[in-house]
Amino acid sequence: MRLELDGSVALVTGGVRGVGKGISAVLRDCGATVVACARRAPEDPLPGVEFRPCDVRDEEQVRLLIDAMVADHGRLDILVNNAGGAPRSDAATASPRLHAKIIELNLEAPLLVAQVANAAMQRQESGGTIVMVSSVSGHRPSPGTAAYGAAKAGLDNLVGSLAVEWGPKVRVNSVAAGMVRTEQAHLHYGDEAGIAAVGATVPIGRLAEPEEIGRCVAFLASPLASYVSGAVLTAHGGGEAPAFLAAARPTE
Repeated sequence: MRLELDGSVALVTGGVRGVGKGISAVLRDCGATVVACARRAPEDPLPGVEFRPCDVRDEEQVRLLIDAMVADHGRLDILVNNAGGAPRSDAATASPRLHAKIIELNLEAPLLVAQVANAAMQRQESGGTIVMVSSVSGHRPSPGTAAYGAAKAGLDNLVGSLAVEWGPKVRVNSVAAGMVRTEQAHLHYGDEAGIAAVGATVPIGRLAEPEEIGRCVAFLASPLASYVSGAVLTAHGGGEAPAFLAAARPTE
C-alpha cells in the first residue's frame, strides 16, 4: 500500500528520530523529497532523507531553512510539524521558565514554522498542506506533563483556526498520536515487560510503531485527503479504557 507523493517536497521538523524519523521514512517511501530538520545531526541518518540543522524556536533559522529549501528544490508542498516533547515534572513545583519553554516548543514553534511555510505555499499555484503532530495528551488529563498536554490541546485548536485563515490554498490538519514505541520508550514504560504491559492496556494490544503515525501523516498530506482540512485524526489504537473499569466489581 503506497500513497502517491511523487514530486512533492516535504519538511519534517524533528524528523531524525522517534516518531519524526518514522514520518520521514514513510514520506520518502511515498515518493516525496524529504528534508528533516533538528538542532543536531542524526547519529543514524535515514538514507534518502536530507538533513538540515534548525532550531524551530528561532525565527531567523526557520526563515533561512525554508528559503533555502525553496531555492534548492523549487517549492515546499508539505510541512510536518513534529518537533516537540517535554520532561516529566510536577505542575506544582516546576518553574514558570520550564512551563514557558515547553509551551514554546510544542505550541509557539509549530505556529512559527507553519506561518513561514504558509507564506511560501501561498505563492505556489498548487498551495500546500501542513500536518501538526499532536498528542492524546491534549484530549485527556496529562499528569506529570501538564504544560505539554495544554500545549497540544492548543495545537489542535490552532489547526482549525489556520484551516479557516489559510484555505483554500493551504490545508491544515493534525494527527493526535497515542503511545508510540520509539527508541526512548524505555524511559517512559520501563523494560520489555513494562512496554508489553502498557501495550496490553490499549484495545489494539500494543503501542504504535513510528511508521504507523507516519502513514496517518502521509494520508493527510496526500491528494486522498484533498477535502480534509481543520481536522484532528486520532491515532491511539482505540484509546484507554476508563480507570473505573479496572476497579469496578459488578454484582450479578
